[in-house]
Order: sequence, then C-alpha cells, then structure tokens
Amino acid sequence: LPFSSIPEIQGSLFCLVLLMYLSTLVGNILIIMITMIDAALHSPMYFFLKNLSFLEIGYTTSTIPKMLVNFLRKRKGISFLGCATQMYAFSLLGITECCLLAAMAYDRYVAICHPLRYTTMMSWNMCFLLSAVSWLTGVLVALEQTTFIFTLPYCGPNRINHFFCDLLPLLKLACVDTYKNEIITYIIAVLCVMVPFLLIVVSYVRILHTILKMPSAGGKRKTFSTCSSHLFVVTLFYGSGIVTYLRPKAFYSSSSNKLLSLSYTLMSPMMNPLIYSLRNKEVKQALKRLIAK
Repeated sequence: LPFSSIPEIQGSLFCLVLLMYLSTLVGNILIIMITMIDAALHSPMYFFLKNLSFLEIGYTTSTIPKMLVNFLRKRKGISFLGCATQMYAFSLLGITECCLLAAMAYDRYVAICHPLRYTTMMSWNMCFLLSAVSWLTGVLVALEQTTFIFTLPYCGPNRINHFFCDLLPLLKLACVDTYKNEIITYIIAVLCVMVPFLLIVVSYVRILHTILKMPSAGGKRKTFSTCSSHLFVVTLFYGSGIVTYLRPKAFYSSSSNKLLSLSYTLMSPMMNPLIYSLRNKEVKQALKRLIAK
C-alpha cells in the first residue's frame, strides 16, 4: 500500500523522500571517503564509523528506492521473492547496526576508562573481530527470521499495510494463528535489539562515572565530546526502533508505524553524517583538508 492514501501529495512526498535519500547517500559516502583517505582518521573509532556509514547506505537502499518507484506507479506491488529479499536485507543490516553501535560504545568505554591500555585492548584484530561478529549475527538472525516468516501459509490477502516488507505487517497476512510467531519475533527482537542496547547503556554508565571523577570542567567537556556524537546516533536509532517494535499492541496503528519506520529507515541514516561532521573536530578538519586537495 502507498505511504499516504492522499493522491494529491504523492508528488511532494516523492520529491521530499528522494532529496532525503540522496542526502543520505552523499553524506555517508563522504564519511567513508574521509576515513579512508585521511591518515589522521585511521583509528578504531573511525574504522567503526566507516562500517556504520556503509551499513546506512545499504539500510536505506533496501527500502527507499522501491518506495520511490511506488510513488510513481498506479499499481504498487512487489513479488513474493522480492518481498523476502527486501526483508532479509533490511533485517540483516538493521541487526548488524545494533551490534555495531554496541561495539562503538565499547570502543569509547576503553578510550575513556582505560586510556593507557587502549592500543592493546582495541587492536586492529579486535576491531575486525567485533565488526565480523556484528555482521555474522546480522546474517544468521536475518536468515532465521526471513525463513520463519516466509514459510508460513499465505493464501488470501496480499496487501501489506506498509511501504516495505516488514515483520509485523507480513504476519497479519498469514492464514494461520500467528500468536506464537509474534511471541518468537518479540523474543528475537529483545535479544538482538535490547542486548546490544543494554551493553551500550552499561558502557555509558561507566563512561559517565569516569567523567564525573575528573577534576576540571574543561576536561569533562572535552572527554564527553569524544562520545557525544555516538550517543546522539544511538538515541536516534534505538529510540524510533524500540517504539516501533516493542510498544504494546494497544498503541499500534499503521499510520504511526509508517512514520516511525521512516524515521529509522531514512531520517537516522541521513542525520548520522551531519551529527558526526558537525560535532567532531577531527572530521571537520579532515573534510577541510579533503576540500583543499
């Protein structure tokens, strides 16, 4: 089904979403280029940031181009295989991002709470290991979820009340009682979303404890500024994701679900490069050097 049922605003919505999608691509590609080219940014923190930008590009591309095509078509549809592929890609990249944000929080924890041991605790081998575990978790959990959903019997309604193939709208179309399936889906969501989130919370509790013990206000501000960008990104991504998937059924509506989904499928990936470039002096200096070259 279309994002909005009002035909008159389809053209305006298309232009707005296209502009946001192009901004997302340009911003994240620029972050990847800067972190690859500038030697001053060859550190674990920016290795994870580069991974995050790559994830954001794939994350938005798994849903937004199809949404843009449907804005222009009278008959809006997607094949069964295309729907399964879209859901797998979206789940894989979303779960991987949850894990990667936890890895980035751990990096900031080590940098602030154990600065003298940072180079040994966050070696390049450790960075690659954390990144690989994040991707492997995403691949395996998304495969299990997609197989689980698409082996259900679908024999009647084929109208998905969403702008992409998402878990909950698809479950509503199955021809069997999906109560047990919904419980399993929620358990997976709690494990894959809340466990990394709790690791992030624990990391930041330790970080704040260390910062508060610092004697000077200037030192506190300078130290907190090294992790403030990541904290903004976590709040933006997890805030909309948790409200979308873990809120009670009594508060669920298709219109609010679409708006919330748009916030974490497009708004969050678009804002990330802005947050990191505007709040990070090293990224701003690297960008100036790149423009000068």
